[in-house]
Amino acid sequence: MFLGLSLLVVGVVLCLNGVWQADRIQDREIILINAVAALVFFAIILLIALDARQPADLLDAGMTLLFGTTYLWIAYNRAVSSSGEGLGWFSGFVALTAAPMALRVLAQAEGLFDVWLAACWAAWSGLWFLYFLNLALRRGNPRLTAMATLLCGIFTGWLPGLVVLHGLTG
Repeated sequence: MFLGLSLLVVGVVLCLNGVWQADRIQDREIILINAVAALVFFAIILLIALDARQPADLLDAGMTLLFGTTYLWIAYNRAVSSSGEGLGWFSGFVALTAAPMALRVLAQAEGLFDVWLAACWAAWSGLWFLYFLNLALRRGNPRLTAMATLLCGIFTGWLPGLVVLHGLTG
């Protein structure tokens, strides 16, 4: 039910984070969108959890929590000028947690949109892995990560979120 909103928020925050990583937005300015995204996701998590009927229903809440925590952590790191190493290790954990979602969604796919959503999970997992490499191991490529963040924002969030919110998924 919250897919369109979630995708739109992911798209906006990833696009802006990619622009920020390319040094086009200052650290203190990127705090706001990440904090707002985290608040939106935490509200969605609460609504999903309150409507849960069985333990499997909480999978969406749990996976959404990964996004919300990431954006809250980015906002925090920029507010206190942290190195981001903790976020990097968290991102490695999240990359491993998100990767099976691609396979799960693909296995349950009922149409092209579901196949696309599985590809999104694979892309998000890869993006979190890039953050792990950059922040935790200091072995990544920041320019590649900035571009991947921007492209993921456009193609896994912003445009698809608009498609879902406009009811164009079929």
